[in-house]
Amino acid sequence: MTLTTRTSGPAAAGDGPPSGRAAARRSVALLVLVTAGALVPLLGPSAALHGSGEAAAPGTPGVGLLRAVLFAALCVPLGEVFTGRSARRLRPRAALPRPWSATAAAAGFLASLGLAFVVAAGNRVPRGWGDVDLGGLQGHREGLLALVEVNGFLVAGLLALSRRPAAQLWPLGAVVVAEALRAHPAWDYHDPATGAVLTAVHLACGALWAGGLLHVLRVLRLWRGEAPAEAAALLGRYARAAAALLAAVAATGVTSALRRMPPGTVLEQLATTAYGRTLLAKVVLVAAVAALALWARLRLRRAPDPLTACVPARAEVALLGLVVAASGLLTALPLPIRWR
Repeated sequence: MTLTTRTSGPAAAGDGPPSGRAAARRSVALLVLVTAGALVPLLGPSAALHGSGEAAAPGTPGVGLLRAVLFAALCVPLGEVFTGRSARRLRPRAALPRPWSATAAAAGFLASLGLAFVVAAGNRVPRGWGDVDLGGLQGHREGLLALVEVNGFLVAGLLALSRRPAAQLWPLGAVVVAEALRAHPAWDYHDPATGAVLTAVHLACGALWAGGLLHVLRVLRLWRGEAPAEAAALLGRYARAAAALLAAVAATGVTSALRRMPPGTVLEQLATTAYGRTLLAKVVLVAAVAALALWARLRLRRAPDPLTACVPARAEVALLGLVVAASGLLTALPLPIRWR
C-alpha cells in the first residue's frame, strides 16, 4: 500500500501542540470515558441479573471493576511495546509520547492486590483485617495465581522505569497466563488446559489491539504536523497487525463461548442468563469496533489525506475501553448453565 500526503505548506489545524481549549476537551473526554468504563462493572451486574433468577456473589461490582482495571493495565504497556517498536523503526530519532507503562503497572498492582485480598478472605469482600489470611494464599492454586499477578505488575512497573522497558513483556506475560489459569480451574467441566490457552490468546491479542491503537494515536498527535507521511505509515502498519489481532480475538472468543454454552443453548442463554446478556453486549461492542476499524482502513487507503483515519480510530479506541470494562464485568458474573 502506498501512502502519499502533502509534505509542504502550513500544518493543518490541530497538528501542532494542543491549545488550552483542546487539552481541556481531551481531558473532559477522557474523564467521561473513564467514568463510563467504571459504571459498566459497577451498575452492570444488577442490569444483567434482572429477571434471570440468578444471584451474584457479594461484592460482584467491586470485583468486576478491579478486574477491568487489571485488564486495562495490561493493555497500556503491551500496546506501548508493540507499536513503539514500529515507531522507532520509522523515525529512530523522533520524539515519542511520555510512556504510561509505569502508571498502568501501578494501577494493575493495586487492582491485583485488591483481588488478592478478596481471595485471601475466601472469595468474599473482607470487612476487616481479621477476615484476611494473606499467608494462606500460598496454600492453594487460586492464591498462588493471585500472588503471580501482584508480583507481575510490581516487576513490570520497575522494568518500565529501567533502561530496558521492553523487558516488562515477561512479567506481563506471566500475568496473562495467571489470569487464563484462574479463569479455568482444575475442576472445570472441560479440559482446563485448552480453555486456559484460548483465554490467554484472547486476552493477549485484545490487549495488543486496544493498547496498540491507544499508543499509535498518541504518537500521531506528535507526528502528524512534522512528518505526516511517517505518521500515516505507522497507522498503516498498525492496521495490518490489528486485522490479524481482531481475527484471533474473534476466533478465540467464539470458541470459548461455545465451550461454555453449547450451540443448542446459546440463543436462550444469551437472553436469559447474566453471563449471556453481558457476552451479547460485548459482542455488539466488538462488532461496532470492527466497523470503525474498517472505516479507518478505507480512509487510510482512499482518502486524499490518510490521517483523516484518526477520526474513526479515536471512536474505536473509546469503544475498546468499554469492551475492556465489559470483560471485567463478565469475569465477575455467575458462569452460564451447562445444559447437557
